[in-house]
Amino acid sequence: DMLNTTFSRSISATISLFLVLFLNATVAQAARDYQRVVDEAYEKFKDLKDGANANYIPILDTVPSDLFGVVIATRDGKIYSAGEIKYEFSIQSVSKPFTASLVMAQQGPKVIREKIGVEPTGLPFNSRLAVEIYDSRSVNPSVNAGAIAAVSLVQADSEKDRWKKVSDNISAYAGRDLKVLEEVYNSEYETAWGNRAIANLLYNYERLYSDPEEALRVYTRQCSIGINTKDLAIMGATLANEGVNPVTGKKVLDSEHIPELLAIMAATGFYDESGEWMYSAGLPSKTGVGGGIVAVIPGDFAIATFSPRLNPAGNSVRGMKAIQHIAAELGVGLYGPNTRE
Repeated sequence: DMLNTTFSRSISATISLFLVLFLNATVAQAARDYQRVVDEAYEKFKDLKDGANANYIPILDTVPSDLFGVVIATRDGKIYSAGEIKYEFSIQSVSKPFTASLVMAQQGPKVIREKIGVEPTGLPFNSRLAVEIYDSRSVNPSVNAGAIAAVSLVQADSEKDRWKKVSDNISAYAGRDLKVLEEVYNSEYETAWGNRAIANLLYNYERLYSDPEEALRVYTRQCSIGINTKDLAIMGATLANEGVNPVTGKKVLDSEHIPELLAIMAATGFYDESGEWMYSAGLPSKTGVGGGIVAVIPGDFAIATFSPRLNPAGNSVRGMKAIQHIAAELGVGLYGPNTRE
């Protein structure tokens, strides 16, 4: 019996050692794969000159056009990066799903469907026509109308309180205290005639839930938050990690709300190119005219990119191609490996 016990312990120890070595080798290989595809994507597209900075917000046209950063952040907080990942750019529309998540956290996902909408518009992100032709008016939280409505839905006692809750929520996703780029805010607010019209139209149709100018100011400040590519990847990794920030360990959103949020990102995150994006990349994502994109691989990791050269739809040309390349190489599209282009 003693011999059998010793033999069994020896076998168990050998198996345990094998499993540890196997897991370590698997983790090491995954790390090599992540860094390899990030490096490949950066090198492949860093010299691409297609597209141009957004210029309808004057300050955005001054951002150096050749900046380019690519980051993978895993659900356990590992970072793999290439290029310029510390430059702070304005978050712009990438902020939208995160404020929608705050509304979900406060009131549940049902309120998004009932008071904003969850359907794609098929029209540009800043369309005023969409407010007139769709019964839901705001249509979805990824376009300007729906995002302004989302800000107005945040439960708050005052404009100052509304802004604090919006700002604190986005900072919690990033894992650090983010600040507004005041020059961006001033430039954007002073030229916000289209968004002001949208806010007033929503209010007229009873689809805005606070004072229009208050909602517009808070929304514009939200879009003017400064963020870098690493921050953005951590924000996405928080969603990949069931709502828990992988760096700080803070629970930002209940995991039960993640499916609805990712569904909104998949259907509407790329504006009127959302169908094309899901066809070619297959990942729930959000883009912004500041040049940032974040894509989420649920339960695994996130990819973030920054490059200010945009296509006509307002999406970063280099960023899109980099994420498509990474998704294809790693085979992580939601519906299976997408086609390498």
